[in-house]
Amino acid sequence: MPELPEVENTRRGLAPALAGRRIVRVIVRNASLRWPLPASLSDALTGRRIRAVRRRAKYLIVDLDRDALIMHLGMSGALSMVAASAPARKHDHLDIVLDDKRALRFTDPRRFGSVHLVAGDPEQHVLLRQLGPEPFSADFCAERMLAATRGRRTSIKETLMNARVVVGLGNIYANEALFRAGIHPRTRAGRIGYGRYTTLVGACRETLAEAIAAGGSSLRDWHHADGSRGQFQRRYFVYDRAGEPCRKCATPIRAIRQGQRATYYCPRCQRR
Repeated sequence: MPELPEVENTRRGLAPALAGRRIVRVIVRNASLRWPLPASLSDALTGRRIRAVRRRAKYLIVDLDRDALIMHLGMSGALSMVAASAPARKHDHLDIVLDDKRALRFTDPRRFGSVHLVAGDPEQHVLLRQLGPEPFSADFCAERMLAATRGRRTSIKETLMNARVVVGLGNIYANEALFRAGIHPRTRAGRIGYGRYTTLVGACRETLAEAIAAGGSSLRDWHHADGSRGQFQRRYFVYDRAGEPCRKCATPIRAIRQGQRATYYCPRCQRR
């Protein structure tokens, strides 16, 4: 599933191409996404001007001259800028055609992505209003992590993936941040103190910043808006490296299951 670095790179690729453009047509080839696209979507969008593209957690918000689109890439989705005349492929479900003869194309083989047209403040939409702080914001800090985890028996890995605690840290980057912080993924979140949370917050930001700079991770379907692929997967310390030597101490990386997700860690570098 595309995580924060992939969504942020998508936003950076799309924003210059979309800002200021007018929507002249909408082509819906398959309305059956995670939530069905409304039959009125084409009429509602045609003629609207795009003001900006921003990100909240793993969602893209396309601000229009009135109202907004909330877009989520799901497990396999991608957004691309293509010529409006470019032939559609099997999984190209939606084209938003612009006044410069290009189109924003939504591709999603598994169809777990979604597109929502919302009135008013999009951050008050049911999908966004309960989300926790952005990882690069001042609200994501050791003090907040302590307050959110006191008395909790949940593991720190699962806590980092809870979007009400902090957004954007999916499975890949939670694994990588915990390695950098030297914290075992099974450690109870409620047992971690201020000092280790300070280290972990820094490790989360460092991991995400490096991933964004590397263009995110391209595993299977995801690609940038221009069709290129991310390179951060070449730099993983632990994710998907079970049995391979740790890049720091050469101990074989181990894999376990937590919350139905694969977890990877170094038994020597990461302590409870």
